Amino acid sequence: MTLTTTLHINFDGQAAAALAFYAEVFGGTVTAVPYGDTAEVPHQRDQIVWGEMVAPSGVHVMAYDIQRSLSYDRGTNPFYLALRGPDADEVRSAWEGLSQDAEILAPFGPSAFSPLYGKLVDRFGVVWIVDVIAPWNG
Repeated sequence: MTLTTTLHINFDGQAAAALAFYAEVFGGTVTAVPYGDTAEVPHQRDQIVWGEMVAPSGVHVMAYDIQRSLSYDRGTNPFYLALRGPDADEVRSAWEGLSQDAEILAPFGPSAFSPLYGKLVDRFGVVWIVDVIAPWNG
């Protein structure tokens, strides 16, 4: 059996837009189930009860809109989503897509541990660290 881990992001009404954005950046496919297709939360009919974006490159993000009956706090640095790969062109393309309307925390460029590294907060408030995988020579 093979196990994987996938980032699951909780949103407050932005899950569909975030999944569509990530699909655009990574060339992925979105599957999303609105609350309206369930009897669970009728007052959130158009919001997402379960969703994911899967790209051919292997990038996989899950997301949903948290039920209004639960408290929602995006928090401060609750996680970073690390996007890493060996192909500099592929990593650079992902950075360029994610950086649309983003707050850049560390500009994309050489670092002490990677030929290319950057950190940003995307337009949905998700913190991404993006880098080219390189062997550590330290």
